[in-house]
Amino acid sequence: MSGSADPPEGTPEGASGGGEDEYRSVVFDESFVRAARIQEFSAQERLDGAPRAVRIRHVLPRGLARQAMVLILLITLAFGFAVYMGVRHPYRAAAPGIGEQLRVTLIPLVPLGPVPAVPAAAPFADGTAANYKIGVQGLVLPPLHAVGDFARSEVRQAYATATTYLADSGIDRDTVIGDDVRKVRDLLAPGQLAQFDSSLTRPSDDGRHAATGWLVRFDPAARVTLVGSVRVQGTLDATETSDNQLEVSSDHTFVYALRGPDTAAGTASLFTVRRQLRFRFDHQDLEHHQVEVVEADVAAGPLPCSNPVQGFRPILAGATAPGPVAGADPYDRGRPVGAVCAPLSSPVAGPPAARPGSPTRSTSLTTLTNPMNPMNPMSPVSARPPR
Repeated sequence: MSGSADPPEGTPEGASGGGEDEYRSVVFDESFVRAARIQEFSAQERLDGAPRAVRIRHVLPRGLARQAMVLILLITLAFGFAVYMGVRHPYRAAAPGIGEQLRVTLIPLVPLGPVPAVPAAAPFADGTAANYKIGVQGLVLPPLHAVGDFARSEVRQAYATATTYLADSGIDRDTVIGDDVRKVRDLLAPGQLAQFDSSLTRPSDDGRHAATGWLVRFDPAARVTLVGSVRVQGTLDATETSDNQLEVSSDHTFVYALRGPDTAAGTASLFTVRRQLRFRFDHQDLEHHQVEVVEADVAAGPLPCSNPVQGFRPILAGATAPGPVAGADPYDRGRPVGAVCAPLSSPVAGPPAARPGSPTRSTSLTTLTNPMNPMNPMSPVSARPPR
C-alpha cells in the first residue's frame, strides 16, 4: 500500500486534492496586484479601526481621474460657450453700425390753381395714368442676365427684393394710409434700421431723415382715403458698383386717387409720386432677402410748398395751395440744396409733346413749368451723374 493515493477520477493531472495547485499558471506579479479592484487593508490599518477589511480601488488612478474630470468640464464649458455665441450672433449684432445711409431729395409739387376733380367711379380714365398698370403689375422686371460677379439667379433675387420693397412702401394700403411700416422695416439691412427708425420718429429735412424718402405715407391728420387701386409705371435696371455690390436703380410713378372728408360726393382727386430709388445688395443681403436703400429722389403733388418729411398732406379737389411757390435760394445756407418746391400743372393732363429729335418720356403723370420739372432731363430728380 503506497503512501499516496491516486487522484480521484476526473481530477486534472497535477492538481492536488486541496485545490491549491489550480492557480499554478497564474502569475501574481506587481501589475496584477495593482489592477485589482479590491485591496486588503494592512494589519496596521485594521488595528486602527478600519470599518471594513478591504477597500474598493478606483479603476483609474486618482491623478488620472482628476485630469479626466477637468477635461470633461472644459469640454462642457467650451460647448456651452459655442452654443451661447451662436444664439447671440455677435457678428451680425455689429452690422447696424456699418450700413450705408440713405440720402433723400424731396420736391413738393405745388398746384398753380384749384386742384381739378375727377370722377370717383373712374378717376384715371382721362389722364396719362389710364395707360398705367394696376398695383404690382406695374413693377415689371427687365430681361434677366448675370451682372459682373453676380449670377443670373442673384440678379433675379435682387429684382424680387427691390420690387417687394416698392410694393410694400408705395402700394400696400397698410403702409400708405394705415401708418404701418413693419413690412418696409423687415426688408432693410440691419445697418439702416437706426436711420429708418429715426426718420419715422424724428423726421427732418436734413436730407437724411425724411420718412417720405423711405415710403409713400399720407399724414393721418389729412384723413384721406384711397379710391380704387394705385396705378404704377416705371423701369428697373441693375449694374455692378466699383466695390463689388449689385445696384438696382428704379424709376417709378405712382398715381393715387384720393378723397378727403370734405370732398364732394362722386368725385376724387389725383395725387402723383415719382420715386427714383437706388438699392444696394451684397451677397449676404441677397441670401437674407434684405436691401440697402442708398438714395431716394422724390417729387410728389399736389402739395403745399412745405417739406413733407413726416407724411404727405395732399391738396384735394377744389382747393388751392396756400402762399407762393418757393424756389431755390443759393444764399440760404440754412436749408438743404434739395429743400425746394416746384409748380405743378393740371395732374389730369397728359405729358407735353416731345420736341423733334428728343426722346419721349412717359414715366411721370405730372407736368412742371420750370427747370425743376422731374421730366426735364436737367432736373435734380431725373439727372444722374455717370457712375
